[in-house]
Amino acid sequence: MEIVAEKEKQENTVEQKNVSKKTNFDFSIFGFSIWRLLTYFVLYSILGFIIETLFGLCTKGVIESRKSFLYGPFCAIYGLGAVVMLIFLQYFKKNNGTLFLGGFLIGSIVEYLVSWIGEMLLHVKWWDYSAVPFNIQGRVCVFFSLFWGILAIFLVKTVHPRVDKFIEKHISTKYLKVFSIILILFMFVDCLITGFALRMFNTRLVLNYDLELQNVENYIEDYKKLYSIPEVKEFADKHFSDEKMLKTFPNLKVTGKDGQIIYVSDILKDIQPYYIRVFTPTVRGKPIIEPETYEEK
Repeated sequence: MEIVAEKEKQENTVEQKNVSKKTNFDFSIFGFSIWRLLTYFVLYSILGFIIETLFGLCTKGVIESRKSFLYGPFCAIYGLGAVVMLIFLQYFKKNNGTLFLGGFLIGSIVEYLVSWIGEMLLHVKWWDYSAVPFNIQGRVCVFFSLFWGILAIFLVKTVHPRVDKFIEKHISTKYLKVFSIILILFMFVDCLITGFALRMFNTRLVLNYDLELQNVENYIEDYKKLYSIPEVKEFADKHFSDEKMLKTFPNLKVTGKDGQIIYVSDILKDIQPYYIRVFTPTVRGKPIIEPETYEEK
């Protein structure tokens, strides 16, 4: 009896340790499993890429890249926005009005921070709302903040319940973790490569077109030195060519020292910044943009 009792005690101890390890590893944030949040980030980044591609097709008549990174089909601001919204919109779920307000505020904050980080770290402007009424430093504006409010209602009421249902029905916890780890690592590496490629691309623009850009003094000399190494220059010119960078980021903008917004497509005029033109948008029978030039202003 004593042997059996001792054995049961040991088994209970092992089980408690395993539970303890699982509890420590499978931690949650505001009631959400970390694995769920990582999966949401990936899935909504992909969904955002699809939405942005369709938006570009409908508004410009072209199929163009709307990616955040060089390789994966991810629009990370949607993934980040969705995760932050899902966490904090729990406190706004009273009705559609509060959901709209929560989405308006949370989406605007995320959009502003992503824009600011892009400018501070990579010295590029992913978007610029300076010409749109009621904007804050060109990073956010009321029109697109309203879109975030509408998106919050659609996300919480329609999209997310279906996403959750799909995950619970088709993806086990084990595979959810594997899926999350692999894709997050891929996105992380993709992000690092993209950051390096953008800096090398900016350096090439400065060197080849004698540009005076804002806030580049802190790194430009180092990258000039890198560019002076034949192997590095050859690698960057081959894998991060002007055509590759412009077609991946067709709406990329940089800021001159005088504060003027410079469209990279205006500098590289010989390169078509989109993949396929499907149609030319018109107003009252007149084209909004010339098919040959495709300038977004």
